[in-house]
Amino acid sequence: QVQLVESGGGLVQPGGSLRLSCAASGSIFSINDMRWYRQAPGKQRELVAIITKGGTTNYADSVKGRFTISRDNAKNTVYLQMNSLKPEDTAVYLCNANVRTGLAMPVNYWGQGTQVTVSS
Repeated sequence: QVQLVESGGGLVQPGGSLRLSCAASGSIFSINDMRWYRQAPGKQRELVAIITKGGTTNYADSVKGRFTISRDNAKNTVYLQMNSLKPEDTAVYLCNANVRTGLAMPVNYWGQGTQVTVSS
C-alpha cells in the first residue's frame, strides 16, 4: 500500500507565498508522474501542475509564472511553490502520484488534500 501525505497549506494574504509538500511512503518501487490538483467549492477538480520522473514540467495557464513544481526522487516527495497568490487560488490542493509497487502496472494514488486560503 502507498500513502501520500500533503502539508504546507494555510491562510495567506493576497500576494503572499506558500510551499506545499507531498511525501509518498509505503511499498514503492518507482514513481512516474507526480501532479498537483486543486478543487474549490462548487468547481470541478483542476490539474494545476505536473512533473515527470525526469523533471519535465507543465502548468495550468492560470498559474504559469507564479507556481513552480519540483520533486526530490530520493525522498519520494513533490513540492509546489506558490507565489503571488490570488484569492482565486483558494482551494483544497491534492497531490497525485503514478506509483509502481512491483511487477504490476503502476497505480494512481491520491493524498487527502491540504487547504489553501488566500484572503485579506
